[in-house]
Parts: sequence; C-alpha cells; structure tokens
Amino acid sequence: MTRRPAEGRALSHVDASGAARMVDVSAKAETARTARAAGAIRMSGDALALVRENRVAKGDVLSVARIAGIMAAKRTSELVPLCHPLPLSSVVVDLQLDEALPGVRVEATVATTARTGVEMEALTAVSVALLTVYDMVKAVDRGMEIGPVMLLEKAGGAGGPWSRA
Repeated sequence: MTRRPAEGRALSHVDASGAARMVDVSAKAETARTARAAGAIRMSGDALALVRENRVAKGDVLSVARIAGIMAAKRTSELVPLCHPLPLSSVVVDLQLDEALPGVRVEATVATTARTGVEMEALTAVSVALLTVYDMVKAVDRGMEIGPVMLLEKAGGAGGPWSRA
C-alpha cells in the first residue's frame, strides 16, 4: 500500500524539482524528543529453547543483540543517507522471549535534545537487534522471519506527540 503525505503536506526530503535532499533543521528549536519502536523475529521452538537456555554456539544472543541495537542507534546517520547525526541522550533496547511466536520481541526507546526527532534511530536499533539475533541463531534455523518493525510512538518537536492506535 502506498501512503501519501497528508493533504497539503509535502515530503520533507524532496526539493521542488523532486531531488532528494537533507532537510535544513537550523531554524528549529532544540527540544526533548523521544521515539519508541518495536519488532519481532519468529523462529522454531528448538531455536528459541537454545536462546532461552543460552546454548547458542556464538554466545549470549540477547546481550549481543542489545549491544548491537544500541550501537546501531548511535550510527543511524551513517546507515540512512539523509539522517542527521544526533547526540543521543539515551538508548534502551529491551529483548523479550515470546513462546507464543515463538521468537524474540525487541523494543527500543531513544531520547535526545535536538532539532530533529529520533524515530529513525529507534527503528534502526530494533532492526539491527533483530538482524543480530538472526545472525547468531541462523546455524540452527535459517527459516526465521523478521517483522513487522514499526514505530510505536514519538514525542517532541513541532509535530507534537504521535502514537500508533
């Protein structure tokens, strides 16, 4: 499904001629901003048991994935071409085993005081944490599925708060 900008709003990363551009945020005020994102990886019950029992050959899956998510949030501007580098105040990555999936759920909350939001940093943290789980468990289950990854909420900035219904 293709989503279009809300009526009367233009895409901020496209100039008048349609070329991609980095948004100029210099006129914006520095404000406290937060974003929370989530995602999941589904795997076999046997793979989940190995993660739960910390018996994966590559090591402690949840700890490594947590650190990978934090590191990814800090480097988002290096991965996503039009993102601004931001001074992050906090990055929290939480991983929970979910027997019902079966698999692992990841949630990331990112905060800063800056001129632009941290939605991309939260989404990047979740995505890389999930990819790290896949990398560490792939020898046991190559059929794992990642997704959906989504923004849950954001606060701060001129756009105000937003929350997934």
